[in-house]
Amino acid sequence: MKDEKEFSAVKNSIQTRLSGVMLLVLIFALGINVFIFAQIRTAVGRIDAVFSSNTAINELSDSIEQVESTVYEYLNTNSSQALENYYRYEQNYRNLLEDLNDRNLDNEAKMLEKNIRRMSETYLDQTNETVQAKRGRNVEKYKTSYEDEHKLYEYINSYSYKLNNLRFKMNSANYQLLLSAMNVLYKMCIAVMLVVYALGLVVTTLLVRNMIRPLTALSNTAHEVAMGNLNVPQLPVVVEDEVGIVTRSFNQMLESIRQNIEQLKDSMERQAQMKERELLMETHLKEAQLKYLQAQINPHFLFNSLNAGAQLAMMGDADKTGIFLEKMADFFRYNVRKMEEDAMLWEEVEAVDNYIYILNVRFAGDITYIKEVDEGIENIRIPSMILQPLVENAVQHGIHDCMKTGWIRMSIHQNEDMLDITISDNGAGMTEEMIAKVMSGSASQDNEDRFSTGIAVRNVIDRLQLYYKQKEFFTIESDGPDTGTTVHIMIPVEKDDTEIPKDGE
Repeated sequence: MKDEKEFSAVKNSIQTRLSGVMLLVLIFALGINVFIFAQIRTAVGRIDAVFSSNTAINELSDSIEQVESTVYEYLNTNSSQALENYYRYEQNYRNLLEDLNDRNLDNEAKMLEKNIRRMSETYLDQTNETVQAKRGRNVEKYKTSYEDEHKLYEYINSYSYKLNNLRFKMNSANYQLLLSAMNVLYKMCIAVMLVVYALGLVVTTLLVRNMIRPLTALSNTAHEVAMGNLNVPQLPVVVEDEVGIVTRSFNQMLESIRQNIEQLKDSMERQAQMKERELLMETHLKEAQLKYLQAQINPHFLFNSLNAGAQLAMMGDADKTGIFLEKMADFFRYNVRKMEEDAMLWEEVEAVDNYIYILNVRFAGDITYIKEVDEGIENIRIPSMILQPLVENAVQHGIHDCMKTGWIRMSIHQNEDMLDITISDNGAGMTEEMIAKVMSGSASQDNEDRFSTGIAVRNVIDRLQLYYKQKEFFTIESDGPDTGTTVHIMIPVEKDDTEIPKDGE
């Protein structure tokens, strides 16, 4: 164990680390020099390859000269050896042509290569024609053909000479550039060596600074803890030396001090979680209350409506019966479908229209219904089953038992960002005591066959309060018995982009 500690101390000593840094700097310098010398060697290779293009042009000129000489020999001697040499030299020349440029480029040398290649292809075709004419013993033809291909031969030689001169000038300039580049590389090598050694000095300085930095950080952190600040971060143990051992001990001491604080934090978090669960349960309770209030609306109206439909059918009026049943189906379909959803204003107004139509069939048209709704506000979103219970209340407790002709007026207007809804009747009216009971929810049900004012109106009030999370938007006004009643609602406007369905859709 003692030997291991001594080995660790030697391994992590400042002398060892400094020696390691210097070794790395020297290896880096060696690598840079190897790279530079490799670049110099590559430049020398490029210098050797500078004049290779002139060699290729000379090889091309020699090859076409061989082709020309073998054609001339064959025309004079008609020997099979000359013909065989011609085909061999002709194929070799074609192979050399493949290395020449064949595209239109903005370069004089490349355009000369293209011209030489095109003329050479024509020349080879002409020599082949000359040879075939000779083999066919057509003297006039091969003489004429030979003259044509010899002219092409001279043109090609002149172009090759021009290209060779142009290449020589270009290669001479490139050669000078490569020599200049080599001189720059030599100078760069010396500069890089100086930079590397300077970099080694900087790295050594930084290494010493990094060795001192843990001691400085430990001193500053200890001062913060002594001043009462226990929220300082733990110090990292960079190196396993004496400073590292002291740092680890300091971290353990600081951690033990923090444990009590963490326990207090955990206790506070648990209390916060319990509070959050209580708020969540309260939210769920409000949602359950909203669904319960929605479920109170008019469960037995179906039976009276079906009875009215049956009576209408017994009277034999099939058209009226069909319309009545359609209106009734639309009303109850909306009632069921929208029980737990929001609704559009036009849907609520349509439900009221269907309800009034059903009642007028049941009561032989005794109810006068007046509707005033602003244009362009049909897509305002409101809670479902709000308007119909209020109209129903006006019918059941307002005008149902009146001796005079009863009417109900529903007006809906938009006032900037508020929706103004008013439902009034000319029925029995209400006293201030009755209004107070309805608003407080203490009114009782007085008839099993129809909703009482207390349940229907209070139901709407409670759902609006849960939906909009405010209270001051619902009022009931009446001047007393037999003076009628007015219900007034002011709620915020919530637009919706859903289109209003057309008739028949």
